[in-house]
Amino acid sequence: MPTIDLAHTSLRELNATLHRLKFDGNETHWRVLNPRGQHAVAVGIDAPILVEIEGHVGYYCAGMNQCATVVVHGNAGPGVAENMMSGQVHVKGDVSQAAGATGRGGLLVVDGNAAARCGISMKGIDIVVKGSVGHLSAFMAQAGCLVVLGDAGEALGDSIYEAHLYVGGTVKSLGADCVHKPLQDHHRAELARLLEAGGVKGEVDINRFRRYGSARRLYHFHIDNVGSY
Repeated sequence: MPTIDLAHTSLRELNATLHRLKFDGNETHWRVLNPRGQHAVAVGIDAPILVEIEGHVGYYCAGMNQCATVVVHGNAGPGVAENMMSGQVHVKGDVSQAAGATGRGGLLVVDGNAAARCGISMKGIDIVVKGSVGHLSAFMAQAGCLVVLGDAGEALGDSIYEAHLYVGGTVKSLGADCVHKPLQDHHRAELARLLEAGGVKGEVDINRFRRYGSARRLYHFHIDNVGSY
């Protein structure tokens, strides 16, 4: 297993090394030591490799990830897995604001809590948060799923499009055009799949979750809704 110690190797060199990896390469499991809160660790990977980061990371860790699995054994700063395309990012601790922002695919798993704007403008990414999320999570979420085992803060799903939101705890308030929706059988199947992918299948009761989505009142301008725009 190749190991890179950021106490002795520059972050630029780490990312350049990971960017050179190919789909048919033999070095598929990497270990990163002493990240010490540095920003943009393991960004832009485009190969089916596993990268384990031993410690806390700063801004934009695993941003633009494609194909890789990135595991953070610690906490992550703002924008973890930002604009993620595919693969998986797993944070063993808590994450700061805008986790999974604008993500287009793949899976982000957070074992702890997520701060404000988790899943903002998500475009196909699936996010599983085992703790709670802060205010304005899933703001303008267009596609994909956000699963929260804990609670959600104010203005959940504000100006949401067609993303699916599942919350196991309480919701402080819903944002503009976000409403409670029935949890039907195909939603239960989707939720079960995501919980299994997040490593919590069988540990929680699916029926305690509530589903939220768009009321579709803001898709087209209407003078009666002018106060919501």
